[in-house]
Order: sequence, then C-alpha cells, then structure tokens
Amino acid sequence: MRSLLPVLSVLAVIVAAWYLACVPMNIKETLTGLERAGAEISGGTASERRDASGVALVAQNTFAIADTWAQERPRLPAPHQVLSELWSTTVDKKITSKRSLVFHGWITLSATMLGFAIGTGLGIILAVSIVYSRVMDMSVMPWAIVSQTIPIIALAPMIIVVLYSIGIQGIIPKAVISAYLSFFPVVVGMVKGLRSPDHMQLDLLRTYNANKSQGFWKLRLPASMPYLFASLKIAVAASLVGAIVGELPTGAVRGLGARMLTGSYYGQTVQIWSALFAAAILAACLVGLIALIERLVVKRMGLG
Repeated sequence: MRSLLPVLSVLAVIVAAWYLACVPMNIKETLTGLERAGAEISGGTASERRDASGVALVAQNTFAIADTWAQERPRLPAPHQVLSELWSTTVDKKITSKRSLVFHGWITLSATMLGFAIGTGLGIILAVSIVYSRVMDMSVMPWAIVSQTIPIIALAPMIIVVLYSIGIQGIIPKAVISAYLSFFPVVVGMVKGLRSPDHMQLDLLRTYNANKSQGFWKLRLPASMPYLFASLKIAVAASLVGAIVGELPTGAVRGLGARMLTGSYYGQTVQIWSALFAAAILAACLVGLIALIERLVVKRMGLG
C-alpha cells in the first residue's frame, strides 16, 4: 500500500489538472451552445468572446464550468469521457467490429511485433559486429547514430512510397518503419553490454586459453543481458510509435493510427484521445512483457 500511495497521488494530481485544463479550453464552445439554447452569457458578443481569453470567460460564467466537461466534440475531452469511450470501444464492441479498439490494436500490434523482431535481430547482429570488428565500429556506428537524426515523420512517407512502388504493401512498410526506430536502442545497449566485462575478466579467459566464441558465450553475452533488456523496453515502445506513424501517411482504415486519423478528419477528439490511451496501454503491456521475460532469463542464467 505504501508503494501505491505515491503513484496514486501523482495520478490524482494529473487527473485534477486535466479537469481544470478542460474548463478554459472548452469554455468558448460551451458558451456558444448555451447562447443558442437561450442562456444569458457574460463577456460580450460571440465575436468578442472569440478574442477573449478562456480564463476570463470562465471567471465571468462560472455556471458553465460543468458543461465544459460534457461537450460532444470538446477541444480537450475530460478524463471520464476518454474512459467512457475506451470502455465502449473495447468491452461493449465485438473484437471483430471495425469500431473496436481491440481490433485496431491487433492490427497495430502485428506491425509492431514484426518490426520489433526485425529491428532487434538487426541491432544484435550489428552490435556483435561492432564489438568484434574495428572496421565495423568505425564505419557502421557513426551511420547508425546519424540515421536517428532524421525525423521519422518525414522519413515514413518516403519509405512507404518506395516500398509501394516495388509492390510491397500491407504490414511490411509499417514494420520497416518500426524496425528503423527500434534497432538503434538495441545496437547501443548491446554494444555497451558486450563491452561491459572488465580487463581482469577478459584476462582470466585468456589464461584459460578461451577463444573468441567461448568468450562471447561465457562472458560477453551474459554480461550484456541487463543492457539488452533495458534497450528492448525502449525499442518495443519505439516500435509501436513507428507502426502508428506508418499508418498515418497511407490513409489507413485499420489500426490505432488510422483511428486517430479518422478522429482528426471528423473532429472527434474523444476518439483520438481514446486511441492514444489504447496505444499507451498497449505499450505498457509490451514493456511489462519484456520485463517478465527479463526476470525469467536473468533467473535462468543465475544473474539475479
């Protein structure tokens, strides 16, 4: 209970701040709706209120505060609206329904895991090559670093156009973008882990006349496990971001990115926020799964 108290306290502060932020963000639309309904509104005409600050309008029309949390299309939806949308699109909808976030989440998860597998495999191979080859260290590592300076939002459409031009469509372009984002943390973490054994440990292996292969399996690889799993937690979250970003330029109709895109087209901010929260929950589950695997592997290897 003591460990949960700080978490719950921070959560309560965030929720309270969120509710407070909804009031000035939504007050102008709320007052416009109330004015149409015949309510007396302070703060001048509709055009004058448009130029006024949200805080000033709230101070003049405190009776409208509750209505700012119940708009159909708010600028900033209230927490209970997002939770209600999450519930209705997960529990109340069949998972085969195209309005179900479970359905859309599975589409995004498929691309995420494929890209994560590709990025992780490529990252581990590059890391081993960099550690055991000075040429690879001097040539590949700088390019790996430079590749991450390119904004993914600019690179994603280029990747999709190139792959579409050669007939590669569907899940593969999204997986490529996911792999692009996920391989770099794995490379950096794995290189750091493989180089973590100190000189005394390496000298001991030489004393036993161990070759490079034995040194890798007996020393370097076990020593790299904590670094690898820390990188995998970052990589799987980045892979999910890549899959979502990959859905946006294509005008996709399936996936969490497509759900956000549809919400932006029709001004359904509650739908956008519910998809964002679904993505965050999915990322948390994936990171938790990696943490569970880490615990099992570390225990199996006798490192914990």
